[in-house]
Amino acid sequence: MPQINSDDPVMRLSARLKQRYSKRITGELSLPAKPANYAELPGELDQRLVNALRARGVERLYSHQHQAWEAIRAGQNCVVVTPTASGKTLCYNLPVLHELLSGSSKALYLFPTKALAQDQLAELTELNQQGELGVRAFTFDGDTPGDARKAVRTKGDIVISNPDMLHQGVLPHHTKWAQFFEQLAYVVIDEVHTYRGVFGSHMANLLRRLRRICRFYAVDPVFIFTSATIANPRQLTETLVEDDVTPITESGAPRGAKQLLLWNPPVIDHDLGIRASARSQTTLIARFALRAGMKSILFARSRLMVEVLTKYLKDIFDSDPRRPSRVAAYRGGYLPTERRQTESSLRSGDIDCVVATSALELGVDIGSLDVAILNGYPGTIAGTWQRLGRAGRRERTALGVVVASSEPLDQYMIRNPQFFLGASPEHARIAPDQLLILLDHVRCASFELPFRQGEKFGGEDLEQILDYLVEQGLLHREGERWHWIADSYPANDVSLRSVADGNFVVIDISAGAQRVIAEVDYTTAPVTIYEGAIYLIQARPYQVERLDWEGRKAYVRETRADYYTDAIDYTRLKILERFEGAAQGRGEAARGEVHLVRRVAGYKKIRYYTHENVGYGDIELPDQEMHTSAAWWTINPQDLERAFSSRHHALDGFLGAAYALHHVAALRLMAEPGDLGRAVGDGDAEWFAVTGPRGRGQIRDSEGRQHDPEQAGRFKPAVFLYDNYPGGVGLSAPLFDMCGSVVRDARELIAGCPCSFGCPACVGPILGSEQERGESPKVSAVRVLELLSGGSG
Repeated sequence: MPQINSDDPVMRLSARLKQRYSKRITGELSLPAKPANYAELPGELDQRLVNALRARGVERLYSHQHQAWEAIRAGQNCVVVTPTASGKTLCYNLPVLHELLSGSSKALYLFPTKALAQDQLAELTELNQQGELGVRAFTFDGDTPGDARKAVRTKGDIVISNPDMLHQGVLPHHTKWAQFFEQLAYVVIDEVHTYRGVFGSHMANLLRRLRRICRFYAVDPVFIFTSATIANPRQLTETLVEDDVTPITESGAPRGAKQLLLWNPPVIDHDLGIRASARSQTTLIARFALRAGMKSILFARSRLMVEVLTKYLKDIFDSDPRRPSRVAAYRGGYLPTERRQTESSLRSGDIDCVVATSALELGVDIGSLDVAILNGYPGTIAGTWQRLGRAGRRERTALGVVVASSEPLDQYMIRNPQFFLGASPEHARIAPDQLLILLDHVRCASFELPFRQGEKFGGEDLEQILDYLVEQGLLHREGERWHWIADSYPANDVSLRSVADGNFVVIDISAGAQRVIAEVDYTTAPVTIYEGAIYLIQARPYQVERLDWEGRKAYVRETRADYYTDAIDYTRLKILERFEGAAQGRGEAARGEVHLVRRVAGYKKIRYYTHENVGYGDIELPDQEMHTSAAWWTINPQDLERAFSSRHHALDGFLGAAYALHHVAALRLMAEPGDLGRAVGDGDAEWFAVTGPRGRGQIRDSEGRQHDPEQAGRFKPAVFLYDNYPGGVGLSAPLFDMCGSVVRDARELIAGCPCSFGCPACVGPILGSEQERGESPKVSAVRVLELLSGGSG
């Protein structure tokens, strides 16, 4: 292992943590500093660009930057996959600017967030000034004033935008952009690894529409992608653009020394296997870092946890209101001005610690940080390295710490450090021809240009889709063309981030006047801004007094509550169509289409620090329904009756097995746990099991009424794992193909857990009622999985 430089303050912090908490560290990885691999500036590079580079101290390129130059100049689509802060921006800026300076070409830059677009504009502005290039670069997004939009369309050499604006503000109005499209030579798409799942499937269809418009204007631009590390950059980008893409994956940039620690919270109840919380360990490490003068970033997996961690750190480091804040939160839902202010404070060094969701995972310039702490495993190896890469930019030494939660996936990774340290990044999966998504974009494309007979758009039968839209009164067929005839504007009704649309705004009514302080997306609104909820902003609590569901508004008032709230939701599932099935041990595995109803029934109040429940409340909101695809497992009723002394024990076993199967399946599929949902229920939707913290082990009927499993009639439980997106994104098919190995891995995960009764690291949270039934949920879950794998149970 490389020698640690004891003079380096970051390495001294690492050594101190290892010395004091060695039993909590299950694995470590030291990456030595790496020198740069250079290449000379291209001889044909415009002299003005050479002058601009030299003014910034750049005399040579990194090897991957030169490789990208050659590929792009040769007219090849390419994807550059190198670590954070490796100079990917120059990979596309040099060839694009060179082309723009030598002709009348145009370029379109697409970034997934406005913050990244602003970063890019600042970079181009600096190059412009230092080289006196005269290239006109403008951002075009929702914040662009109406009177400036015409100037962007007609005078912009480089237009910097985002997929949502391309979708709603550019392609539907392409005739206004005719001058731009007629000269479009390059399309740059940054952070391409974010385009996976639903967002990626939408993006692929958006690019189909973009290329269709380009063909109309007789241009064929070169596509340039950049990405953090993923396993299949070429496959992903070729699926996105439906064309050949050249991958560039070897970085020539230098790298500072990095050390990674895998941290497992200590066990505080050996019988139940309960560990100290990940949040307590995360704040412990953060306190060490801040007191040592380190600039730190903490990543949490939810917006709620961001606020809780921010409060804990502010209580220590920002308790004196007379001093500037040292700790700040950063997450989606904050207003853009607040996020920009936090980014600026980070770059200037005014903030010592930022607590963030994945919103700061991307390449926004936030200056130089020393320590990255992950509160829980992000769900993917690629996401982990992307977050850890936020520390140590600009060749600084960096420390990364991954703190495991009690979830099975976290515990599997932390107890098997060789898996994480030696594993390759995940594959990004998209399903562009998912019918609901494809249909949405065919509608949008029909509005933009008439479809011609024989034209291709995706892999499905386009004429059948177009004829369906004729039946819906949206299109009119005239000879070999389909024309849009409806009054509606279809792009407004299609969200690229989900299938549901309509954000909620959070309105503060504390001071009498109404003031918008945040926004919440449709899918998370039922579990974050219900009436009675505590909504946190920069750790400041607001209580939701009224939720206007139809008007998409939540009215809140500032409060001094010493607790936060967490919603309880139930999922009911019904099989609509069975596509295929196969014998699986003493039962069957199957795959098909399902209908889900999600009900948010109540919430619990959780006191800070002690995390005790101090009350409950009911939630009255509309049920959320979804059609999707799923894989499921059942056991023959006779074998189930022989294996368990009661239905309660069998239900405990299915709930524990479902918990483990969910996390193992996410690992096997190289997907994030949130991409999959799980449910335990009856195939005919006569009942469904409650998995929430207040009612685990109950069963309820389709009306939500509680029943005793022993008194229920038909009892044929099933474990369902479903694509957690309307229509599905293609996860259930590969899951069905690997159903046997997923069952075996789940059994090994539970059987290998050191707890004696069952715990959150193997079968999920355990309630007192389960202990009172006399058989451990751990034993019951192993028995269910043994039956599914062919054992006797």
